[in-house]
Amino acid sequence: MQAVQSSPTDLCPYITVAGAAEAIEFYTRAFGASVDFKLVDPSDQRIGHAELRFGSSRIFISDEYPDFGAASPETIGGSPVKLHLEVADADAFVAKAVEEGATELRSVKQEFHGYRTGMVADPYGYSWFVASKVEEVDAEEMQKRWDDMTGGQS
Repeated sequence: MQAVQSSPTDLCPYITVAGAAEAIEFYTRAFGASVDFKLVDPSDQRIGHAELRFGSSRIFISDEYPDFGAASPETIGGSPVKLHLEVADADAFVAKAVEEGATELRSVKQEFHGYRTGMVADPYGYSWFVASKVEEVDAEEMQKRWDDMTGGQS
């Protein structure tokens, strides 16, 4: 019998950090996240699982659990994953994040795709694109701008 595959209904990043309780505090202070809930390991007070909300999106977060393969960027030497957060005012958001301990990796600037975009690194090893839409740009115009920007080398 062949299994029936249903279509996905949601995608939620699951990040692991060294110091999840502190990271949760950082994300609420610096990024304006809210905590839906968290489960604390009674044996050692690590965060076994927590769910944070960023507007209508969520991320899951936990402390490291090497026995389950849950390792932080700090432990494995960085993360290739970048998170993208759309906000009302990228400039103000990045300024607040930096004030709270994030590191600015790219200053906010107007991009060819219609967003003001910058990038910050949080203290836990993840990089975040921060973007505010400032104009509608359809795919054709975006490609044209990309081609112009790269000298037609797309």
